[in-house]
Amino acid sequence: MILDSSAVLDSATRHLFLTGKGGVGKTSHACALAVALADRGRSVLLVSTDPASNLSEVLGVPVGFDPVSVPGTDGLRAMNVDPAAATRSYRETALEPYREVAPATELQRMEEQLSGACTTEIATFDHFTRLLSGDDERALVDHVIFDTAPTGHTLRLLQLPAAWTGYMEYATPGQSCLGPAAGHAAQRRRFQVALEALRDPEVTTLYLVARPDEGSLAEAERTSRELAGLGITHQRLLLNGVFQAIDRSDPLALSLEEQGQRALEQFLSEGVVGERLSQLPRLEVPLRGRNLVGLDLLRDLMRSAPEPDQAQGREASGEEAQRGEAKAASGTRNGRPAPAPDRAEPASDLATSLPAPTLPPFRRLLDELAGQDAGLVLVMGKGGVGKTSLAAGLAVGLADRGYPVHLATTDPAAHLGQVLPSAAPGIRVSHIDAEAETARYRERVLRTRGKGMEPEEYALLQEDLASPCTHEVAVFQAFSRLVNEGRRGWVILDTAPTGHTLLLLDTAGAYHREILRNQGGDSPGVGSLTTPLMRLQDPAYARVLVATLPETTPVEEARALQDDLRRAGIEPWAWVLNQSLAAAHPTDPLLVERAGEELSRIRRVRDDLASRLAVIPHLVEPPVGVDGLRRMFQ
Repeated sequence: MILDSSAVLDSATRHLFLTGKGGVGKTSHACALAVALADRGRSVLLVSTDPASNLSEVLGVPVGFDPVSVPGTDGLRAMNVDPAAATRSYRETALEPYREVAPATELQRMEEQLSGACTTEIATFDHFTRLLSGDDERALVDHVIFDTAPTGHTLRLLQLPAAWTGYMEYATPGQSCLGPAAGHAAQRRRFQVALEALRDPEVTTLYLVARPDEGSLAEAERTSRELAGLGITHQRLLLNGVFQAIDRSDPLALSLEEQGQRALEQFLSEGVVGERLSQLPRLEVPLRGRNLVGLDLLRDLMRSAPEPDQAQGREASGEEAQRGEAKAASGTRNGRPAPAPDRAEPASDLATSLPAPTLPPFRRLLDELAGQDAGLVLVMGKGGVGKTSLAAGLAVGLADRGYPVHLATTDPAAHLGQVLPSAAPGIRVSHIDAEAETARYRERVLRTRGKGMEPEEYALLQEDLASPCTHEVAVFQAFSRLVNEGRRGWVILDTAPTGHTLLLLDTAGAYHREILRNQGGDSPGVGSLTTPLMRLQDPAYARVLVATLPETTPVEEARALQDDLRRAGIEPWAWVLNQSLAAAHPTDPLLVERAGEELSRIRRVRDDLASRLAVIPHLVEPPVGVDGLRRMFQ
């Protein structure tokens, strides 16, 4: 069933979640839904759970930890669930009752226990469940809309209500990263209420946001299955960026249209590939020519979703045929919306406005890397900017020059198999399987620390290892092994989307500080041990590539990532602007319009943000397989 925007707004439940692969348009559509509902007289709280949130850029108002009213709307407020602010608030709430009564040494021990990345995750989760359960008075509104982090991070967040509820059913009361035991009963009730809310179709609707490409739709299919397994079954598909070529002589435009149609046929048919997606009601939105920033464009976005074709799939009557002709004239082709750009600068202007020398090719970075025999490269950035393709491309380029390469990913979604589906000479491929790493970690701890324990002590250790926090420790240890492996050869790391990766770096920082405390010093020079953070801070050892798209919001998110890395003492080595239409020189009017929008972003990165820059054109064929990845260097 194809939905229209009116049906989406009419059926809006109290909680609306938008999730999906990074870069598919979750934030734009979350903001557009929030504005549209507020315009209908509803009170709305828009919440970003993405550590790399960009609500401020889209709404045009500074958005922080406390809700702010959005000018130009009545009844809409927006806020970010900022991990750092949530952690500070959570830690203080947990410790406040003990500050006047507990000894200083005990308070210090409690503070240390509440200072790791696990507490950051729990604090964010705690804030999230307060909004879901109604314990947070700020959520006493008609609708709470959650603009979530990219899929892997969000799946973890949505799994936590069940994970912590199950853990607390049998865990022995006591101090943990949840905080002092005194508050556990209230937390357990809140977690259960949150879980029930997520599972109630009258209360919660989850929109799987995707673009018409195989990777995005495959992730939506996988997410749909996993969430259904958690009992979150009230799902819809929001298909964003549907494109049909206007200039039929533009090979890039025709390729983009064909790729989209092929992916839709594969996943939205009744076949087994898209078994779940084909059954979901869906809203289709055409590709737009401009970045969706500001209330006017957000309002227009909701108006652009077409009404469903009632005659689809059967022979139309005369009256229906007339309606179909009118719809085609207004911008719908073959039952799908066709883009209607309101302006387009000539391709010739685009060709001369940004001289070729200002678009350094990707191969320059490869040439520089190939000057040494070993090292670590981390490709970082928001989801959906092509990090996996960039990492795999570098691996292929180094392998072509005779270097053995370990290509690995820390992303829970693990997309490497999609861009490098078969074995490549000289490249070993792996990914951090969180469940397998957690199982190995638990087995190792029980085998070593549990040896010789009394039965009661052993049972307590087993209980402690059943905590969801163990997951974070195990993943960090696997990440540390990959970081250290760069001493012996090339390691290319395709990292998880920004928010997830920053939490991993927080863990590295906490581990680094703990090591220094244990060695009796507070500087990196103490002792002979080199921590993972110290290796990441060494520019001769580790090189961070900040990957992004030449669009306003992705560039600003990449700038924020660079600021976060610098605060951790890590200086990015280079920026890569991927999938540039300006570098591809299209002739299709809509693509030309989007290419023109890129020019100021490219100049900003080149002149103000990057010490090194590479620009990769939007390729006619996706960079898949060894030969496809090699085209990134042409």
